Formats: sequence, structure tokens, C-alpha cells
Amino acid sequence: MNSAAIRILIVDRDAKYREWLRLHLGILYPHASIGTIDPGEDGALDGLNTGQLCDVLVVGADFGDGGEELEPEGLKLARKLRGSEAAPILILAAERGDELTAVAAIRAGVSDYLPKRLLTPARLKTALDRAFAASHPSADADGAAAPADATPAPPARAAPPTPLAVGQPAITGYEITRKLSESDKAVVYLAASQVLGTDVALKVSKIPCEDRSKQALEREYQAILAVHDPAVVRIFDHGLEGGYEYLAMEYFPRGDLKARMHVGVTESEALRFLERIAAALAVVHRAGLLHRDLKPPNVMLRENDNVVLIDFGLARQLDVTHHSTYTGVLRGSPYYMSPEQALGEKLDPRSDLYSLGVIFHEMLTGKKPFMGNSAMEVLQQHVNASPPRLPPSLAGYTPLLARLLAKHREDRFSSADELISACAALRSGNRRRAQSAA
Repeated sequence: MNSAAIRILIVDRDAKYREWLRLHLGILYPHASIGTIDPGEDGALDGLNTGQLCDVLVVGADFGDGGEELEPEGLKLARKLRGSEAAPILILAAERGDELTAVAAIRAGVSDYLPKRLLTPARLKTALDRAFAASHPSADADGAAAPADATPAPPARAAPPTPLAVGQPAITGYEITRKLSESDKAVVYLAASQVLGTDVALKVSKIPCEDRSKQALEREYQAILAVHDPAVVRIFDHGLEGGYEYLAMEYFPRGDLKARMHVGVTESEALRFLERIAAALAVVHRAGLLHRDLKPPNVMLRENDNVVLIDFGLARQLDVTHHSTYTGVLRGSPYYMSPEQALGEKLDPRSDLYSLGVIFHEMLTGKKPFMGNSAMEVLQQHVNASPPRLPPSLAGYTPLLARLLAKHREDRFSSADELISACAALRSGNRRRAQSAA
């Protein structure tokens, strides 16, 4: 192995799973060259066992139900890919299979056999580092060759687990520091990631889950994977431990827009935040998603005041008919729901823009436009009541806010991009009036 970056090739029939692996291997091995292949394409696997195309192969393979065939397809593939002395390191992400197929795969020369349903980025990194160290003892995990006279370092010992406070979960690979927030369904902790060597926000479900079809955090995880942009929270890991789901993501020390609004937001700052949130929504909508739960706690702030959208637990695809109610239960915060969401109708990007209009009104005035003694009362106002008038000093924002909070979506901005253009025009007009007054 020379000083060039490790070449990793991911082989799997599932395009989403290939992208999931590519994204997380890119995070764990920032200097690696990572490619993907669909093994179903004609000739896709030809020449892979020569070692010329990659140093590491991560392959998704089916190992059958144990006994239904003498040699499962996964084992045949393993033998093919390990068919020469120059073959690359081979890690298998196994579907189905059992202990016997695992033993047979290892005997066939596979470096590691990991059940796909239990595979997490942390476990994959452990397997890759172990295999790489065994195959190339003179190089480190990033592919840099060690000096010829270097003394091998003793293997690092895992730090003993830190005792957790009562009620806090123990998630392998994370040292929980404190609780950041809590909802009915999940708790978000500040935690140190032993793999990444940095702090993360660790979201842990409060509801036990053994059935993969009911893993709500997995759906949120998949939604975020569809968007690759600094305006959307960066996600690092997802797994199931002790019957509870967890999700590790980017941590924002500056907090959220709700906390920022408590400090106070000027008119110009409110307009700037409006533009930046609209730009983030444009990214999400172009990726084919609706957020459906836009509110100040779900808008995080970077050190430069750029915004980042989080909490995609209610996000849905734009090209699929989804309604905002399931078995009569409304999803989302009633204070920020569009009229069509309150009515359980099909949603589109203009529904997210309505929620943004509520946030803008709150930034300008310090108050939500609609309040009530119950969630139903608030929702009825979204559907039927006119928004309160802005004070005279803020009257210049009335046309913009009226379009954002229009009861009928046809009367709103057609897209986040159109809203951004309107914000730019308003800002320019404000500047000209200020110059004239001076």
C-alpha cells in the first residue's frame, strides 16, 4: 500500500444502501476514494478480483435461509471475488444467512462477515480497520505508509465505559454528557462519538422498537440522506441498541432559532433569517422532500448565523400522495401548521412556506399569529381567521406576510425561490427608503 488514499468499492444491488455506505465511509475515511457498483449490471464484477480497481471491497450479498441450497449466492460471490492472490480486502454485508454461512465465508478468505441488519458505520469502521491492519501492517487506516523503522504501536484499548446518570441510555460508541431536549417520542443528548472524535447530537427513541417497519428514526435517517447540503443537518449514524433506536447527527453549540428569538431579533435580522430558511427549504424541495414540521426549534444556527434544518421525522416525498393525518392523529406543531395540513389534505412546498410565514410573523412581533386554549382552537384559526395586523412600524412587511399566510395555497408564493426574490426586492426597497430619509 503506498501513500495514496485507500480505494474503497461498494457493491450492492440496492442503490439507497450503496449511497448510505458511500456517505458514511466518506465521513469515516475522508481521504479515501470511494466508488459504487450495481452487481446486477452486465460485467460489473469482471476484474474486481485483480485488486487493480480497489483496495477494499464492501459487498452486500444474500446467504439464503440456511440449508435451502448447498452454496448460497453470497458464498459463490465471495469465492469469485477472492479468486486471486491480488484480491482486495473483502468485507461482506450479509443478508439472511446463519453461523454456518459466516464460517464458510471466512474460510473462503473473506476478511469479515457482518449481518446487514446489524451493520452500523461504527461497526463497519471497526471491521475495516481490523482487516486493513492485518493485511497492511505498515500503513495506517487513512492509507499513509509508516516509516520502515517505525516501532509498531500497541493496540489501543477501549476506554472503560463512563457511568451514566439514572435514566440515560448506554449506546455503544457514544459517551453521553447531558440532555439537550426532549419530546414525547425521543430524547436528544449531547454525546462524544468515540469513532468521530467529536461531539454529536444523539437522538434516542423513548419507544421500544423491535420491528424494522416501525423504526421512525430510520425513516428520518433515510429522508436526511436524500439531501446533501450544509443547510440540512449532517447525519453520522443510525442503529438499534437494547430495543431502542438512536440517530447521531451534527451538534450545534449556538442552539436554535427559538433561543435566538428569546434574545430578540431586529427587522433586518428577521428578513435575513427568512431568506436563509427559504434557501434551506429550496434545497429540501429540490431533493423531492417536504419538511412538514418547520418551527423555530427545528432551525439550528451555525456560528456565522447560517441556518440548518433538522428533525425530518415527518418529512415525506413530494411525488407520493401523503396526507397530514393518520388514523385521526395530527402530526406536527399546531402553531405552525398550514390550513391544508390542519384539514388533513395533501401537502406541497407551499405548505412549508406557510409555516415559514408563521415563523416570520413571530420574529417580527415576538408573538405567534394564532393562539388558543387548545390545539383545535389554534387549528381552526389557521383555517378561518385572518392574521393580526402588523403594527404601523412594520406595515411594510404586510404584503410579503399576507402572501406567506394566505389561506389558499394558490395565493402564496409558488416556491421558495420566488419568496427569496421577493425578500431581495423588499430589502432593496428598505435600503432605498433609508437612504432617502437620510
